[in-house]
Amino acid sequence: MGRIFCLMGKSGSGKDTLFEKLKHDQELNLRAIISYTTRPMRSKERDGVQYYFITEKRLDEYEKAGLVIEKRAYNTVEGIWYYATINDGQINLEKNNYIIIGTLEVFRGLKDFFGRQSVVPVYIDLDDGTRLSRALQRESQQSNPNYEELCRRFLADNVDFSLDNLKTNNITKSYMNYDLEKCSNEIKADILK
Repeated sequence: MGRIFCLMGKSGSGKDTLFEKLKHDQELNLRAIISYTTRPMRSKERDGVQYYFITEKRLDEYEKAGLVIEKRAYNTVEGIWYYATINDGQINLEKNNYIIIGTLEVFRGLKDFFGRQSVVPVYIDLDDGTRLSRALQRESQQSNPNYEELCRRFLADNVDFSLDNLKTNNITKSYMNYDLEKCSNEIKADILK
């Protein structure tokens, strides 16, 4: 039986970089689960790579068809953005292991849908100063930087990933991402167990 490794962490913790590194590791042989979103595409993003970028109408159609595994709404400075994992045939736990970037809501939704034994939390951690510095650097490279939204996400993450919320979800291990190689090797070793 395959597993879904749910990579989680606050903004700027290095989830995207670790995700790319782990999904391309041939020894791990993980398949990426691509989530869906109604938010605008950022520069350098491509549809079907980072996310499937869809309209709210299309998301409603998936919901009516009973294909939504989990869905989240974020009230951003640009309006409400939805993110979702869709039962679109990407996941076959009889054949493969998977990796997905998510939140605690994603983790809970996947556990509810696939069962606790099939979903493994991988929580990436980093101090707030380093995270903020990384997030600012990434945002400054966007064609239209949105620092207000960056700040909203940064503050919301401190609530979403509070120690109480991590404990409630039985997430007791974290991977410190000050050194990409060291962090990815630690995650890889645990996945191979």
